[in-house]
Amino acid sequence: MKLKHNLYRQIITIVLIMFAIIYISVAIILPKVLAPIYEKNIYLNLKTPLDVIQHDLSDNEIDDNIAYIYVKDGVVNKSNNLTDVIDLSTEQVLEKINNDYGKFAYRGKTYYYNTKSDTYSYKVAITNDDYVEQMKSDIWKSLFPILIITLLFMLVVVAVWSQVLAEKIKILKEKVDNLDNDNYVPKMPFKAEDELKVLSEAIDEMKMTLKTQDEYKNQMYQNISHDFKTPLTVIKSYIEAIEDGVEDEKDGLQVIKQEIKKLEIKVHSLLYLNKLTYIKDMDAYKNETINIVDILPPAIQKFKLTRPDVKWELNIVDKKTIFKGTESMWEAIIDNILSNFIRYAKKNVKIAVKGHRIILFNDGEAIDETIFNDIFTPYKKGIKGEFGLGLSIVKKTLSLLGYEISVKNEKNGISFIIK
Repeated sequence: MKLKHNLYRQIITIVLIMFAIIYISVAIILPKVLAPIYEKNIYLNLKTPLDVIQHDLSDNEIDDNIAYIYVKDGVVNKSNNLTDVIDLSTEQVLEKINNDYGKFAYRGKTYYYNTKSDTYSYKVAITNDDYVEQMKSDIWKSLFPILIITLLFMLVVVAVWSQVLAEKIKILKEKVDNLDNDNYVPKMPFKAEDELKVLSEAIDEMKMTLKTQDEYKNQMYQNISHDFKTPLTVIKSYIEAIEDGVEDEKDGLQVIKQEIKKLEIKVHSLLYLNKLTYIKDMDAYKNETINIVDILPPAIQKFKLTRPDVKWELNIVDKKTIFKGTESMWEAIIDNILSNFIRYAKKNVKIAVKGHRIILFNDGEAIDETIFNDIFTPYKKGIKGEFGLGLSIVKKTLSLLGYEISVKNEKNGISFIIK
């Protein structure tokens, strides 16, 4: 793909823009900022000679750029350079002076003055803006070579840096292009601890995740195939046995019905798990709420029939029993947890609602800590080597609703905590 504006050109453009900003700051803004300082120096230069000049100004000229006016007893004297400094008569100059010191504009130039008066005399020192212009010129002449050298240095540094950056980005692109290539080896490792290294590591992690997910999918497909194949094989065997007269038809049909029911449960679970992938983008369920008290008693009653030997306890401690989600979603959550419980509970199943948490306990054997992270993974071998979709449905549904579920080995059983 041909790039219209590659990274190198973009960076060079930014450097030139920065240089232009610096140029404007130094050439235009800086002189205006320094102007009050220049003017202050001018007023000081004008004030000092006023203490020493006398009536005969021709013998008291201190600076060719400064002209003087001396008034005493109505007699006005001026220095010989007055007309060189400003093209005005003495009377015209005096008319423009209306403060102890200050400035005025005349024919495109600025003139500065300072005065001193006493009982007998009135003295004026005046100069033009040549001093200010000279200072501006001197500063510009001093800074211009520095600016040029700085620009060249910046261009060289940026050119080298942008080439290195472009090479790193190229490597990142190659990494992305080879996410599915296990034989790909990056050309250059990222040594600098910067954002690009973080991105590179993120791509590496993504590659490992995709590889793990691919392996998991393959394993899941195998497990699903095995999970469906077993009841189908049993059904087929009993049909053949009935047809051959080996198996009693009534007993055979009973076994077939049981296996079909198992298949039906597995299909529904698989369809529900797949459905969760699509409903996460829908907002309807996010705005609904249920009272968990309406869900728990019917669920317990349903599973009591399966395990009448187990003592079931429900304890509603918390008044906050409203939870986010739909009734069908919470039925799926509770049913799948209790379906897991009835396989492992010995004598007791306890459910408590307190602190806006749902705590479900059964007195089964403790879970091996090595499989804690896997029991919510679909078709990942879990407790006692069992695998299925139930706890995966629980985890995924709760995540959609913004809840967490954790498992804890208790002293005499296992607790599932929803919060």
